[in-house]
Amino acid sequence: MTELSKGGFFERRFRLSERKTDVKTEFLAGLTTFMTMSYILAVNPNMLAQTGMDKGGVFTATIVASVFAMLVMGFYANLPFALAPGMGLNAFFTYTVVLDRGHSWQFALTAVFIEGIIFILMSFFNVREAIFNAIPMSLKKAVSVGIGLFIALIGFVNAGVISSGAGTILSLGNLLTPGVLVTFVGLLVMALLMAKKVKGALLYGIIISTVLALILGVTHAPENGWIQAPPSLSGVAFKLEWKQIFTWDMFAITFTFLFVDLFDTVGTLVGVASKADLLNEKGELPKAGPALFADSVGTTVGALLGTSTVTTFVESASGVTDGGRTGLTSLSVAFFFLISLFLFPLFSIVPAQATAPALIMVGLFMMTPIKDIPFEDYTESVPAFLTIVMMPFAYSIAEGIAFGMMSYVLIKVISGKHKDVSLLMYILAFIFLARIIAPVFGM
Repeated sequence: MTELSKGGFFERRFRLSERKTDVKTEFLAGLTTFMTMSYILAVNPNMLAQTGMDKGGVFTATIVASVFAMLVMGFYANLPFALAPGMGLNAFFTYTVVLDRGHSWQFALTAVFIEGIIFILMSFFNVREAIFNAIPMSLKKAVSVGIGLFIALIGFVNAGVISSGAGTILSLGNLLTPGVLVTFVGLLVMALLMAKKVKGALLYGIIISTVLALILGVTHAPENGWIQAPPSLSGVAFKLEWKQIFTWDMFAITFTFLFVDLFDTVGTLVGVASKADLLNEKGELPKAGPALFADSVGTTVGALLGTSTVTTFVESASGVTDGGRTGLTSLSVAFFFLISLFLFPLFSIVPAQATAPALIMVGLFMMTPIKDIPFEDYTESVPAFLTIVMMPFAYSIAEGIAFGMMSYVLIKVISGKHKDVSLLMYILAFIFLARIIAPVFGM
């Protein structure tokens, strides 16, 4: 293995010595990244199954789409980033598009597919970077925070900790149930492991919660063994729905997927690349184009196969911390994903109460940008606040973004700071406003 790293295929293909790494380091870094992000293999099928999708099919689609994206990231971009269906984006898919708006999951997959195609085109013309720069930083930070609150709320609801109460919008659920106990034990385990800086804390928390759920009868062991052939994709693959592609809802939903994926991916790439010392002297990522292309291709393929938007995972930072510096790390993660393809019975027994703690912890992770919002400047903080609170209160990521953008433009113009508003922001605010008032005119 050392010989390969010094002069063989891996050295030539991934430039290992140039980035001061070797094959063993890259492989172990990939294992670390897999351990920290593999919770998505339990969370994503559980979440999307609530829309009526086949859980087994989503499991297979999640893995295949992720592997495809990581092959592009590894061989084309040569960067140590792992990809999979993103948290927040899968929540928007399930709880806003399907369960709240009443659309079919086929409609949601079509929006994801359109988003992927648009992103592929944007990757060729560097439009993503231009859009990213046109949106005010306060709103970028607010979107992450709002999604964090939204995901945490979903976790508490799935666990039964929060429910709709008689005479109230929300109330405390019945805490004296086995399912709630499973969630709180999992949350405690994850918190303690995170405090101890244990890699794979979320995964270990899910495993311990699932074992407790088996003991308490919340879930049951598989009847046909722990290893089997991958579940069929036939129930979810190539199920796009085209009859509503020219509607306001399709535009708003596709734009929201674009918006959230854009900031999620670019922000993650910059943050993790900085940690890996892969940025140039201008603070730019030389391979940003190929990296964004991997994300776009993964999303497009994922929509065709039957899963939500594929994005770069911030958990890639764990592998970078362990020395991952090249695309070989990404390929190592893909290898472990492929092995998981045959372990659906193991992942299928994980109940919602065991994945709920992971949702709550991810919500915590996404809250950190709140410290960077300039709360003393009310032309920035009020739109940011509306973005944050409208996501959980309206139970919609899209509505949070809409309120944030419209209020930002309005407050800036009224306060005489119209020069702070980019042309793109005016256009987006107008589009969101038009979506709201269109029904008044029968549109």
